[in-house]
Amino acid sequence: MKINNRSKARRSPLKNQSQSMHLRSKFARFLLWLVRCGSTSESRREEGSNSTRWVFSLKELHSATNSFNYDNQIGEGPFGSVYWGQLWDGTQIVVKRLKVLSNRSEADFAADVEVLGGVKHKNLLSFRGYCSEGQERLLVYDYMQNLSLYAHLHGTHAPERLLDWRRRMAIAIGSAQGIAYLHHHATPHIIHTDIKAKNILLDTNFEAHVADFGFSRLIPDSATHLTRAVKSAPGYLAPEYITLENATKACDVYSFGILLLELASGRRPVEAPSETKVSAIQEWAFFLAREKRFDEIADKNLGGKYSESELKRVVLVALVCSQQEAEKRPTMIEVIAILKGESKEMLSKLDLDQLYRPEQKTSSQGEFS
Repeated sequence: MKINNRSKARRSPLKNQSQSMHLRSKFARFLLWLVRCGSTSESRREEGSNSTRWVFSLKELHSATNSFNYDNQIGEGPFGSVYWGQLWDGTQIVVKRLKVLSNRSEADFAADVEVLGGVKHKNLLSFRGYCSEGQERLLVYDYMQNLSLYAHLHGTHAPERLLDWRRRMAIAIGSAQGIAYLHHHATPHIIHTDIKAKNILLDTNFEAHVADFGFSRLIPDSATHLTRAVKSAPGYLAPEYITLENATKACDVYSFGILLLELASGRRPVEAPSETKVSAIQEWAFFLAREKRFDEIADKNLGGKYSESELKRVVLVALVCSQQEAEKRPTMIEVIAILKGESKEMLSKLDLDQLYRPEQKTSSQGEFS
């Protein structure tokens, strides 16, 4: 439609300014509508269930990860590849691109997403959302600036020696709290089955966030154990899990015990000092603990700067967690109480346990009950 120039000239400056502000306001509302409706390929919110979760488009995640570029890949596991990405607003994310398995239906994926969306704890990695388009199944999480515990003990950040004793204790307690939440407070209860240093992620404050818990199957209220294929790294697996493939909470406790020893000593769960000799961390630590040589267990990178009482506490609870008999291992709630020093009775019992007496010949006779 044409506008009469003479009519336009008669308009007052105030009226022109008012119309301009009105147009800018309408344009701003239009942009906001585009973002909310997902017309710009950004994430949109999906309703209709007890939990609200974000749904990402495949186009958006392609853009965020540079089309799943190899340079963006930060990990590879049994369930799929892991990529770093950045959303349109600058938010850094981690995208797990799941492998397409013939026995994994869309219904199974939806069930996992439902569980992930409902599990909230400060020491569990935050789930941001998912994408399910065609054959693609992707999960989106918060990005942790300090990567993983593994990176600081054995990987790229190890030479920097950023993990002082205070941070290690906080990581031990935080990880235990996250796992305890999965075991005792999540509905339904969750067995992790893959507790290891690579799955303990660290934020900017070096607070622990347990990752990859959503890939374990869930424990129905009527069941005490479940079976799944062995997927974890060597050294962390409980003996009964290896032989029977029965995953229980006690298996997680065993893995956490190995993780504690790794955190305190800086050693890997399994080391091969020579081609003919393999050293398991719990056997090495058990021998030194029996001789009360706890100072030799402490990571040399600590430079002798640690609490002797806390180190002893960590080692003792780690060894009782990683003993052979599953029924004699503590629960994660009991582990937290000991690590925090809230249960002197439990700690005293550990200190006097047969497990740590010099005359003890095996490492599987201790009991915690």
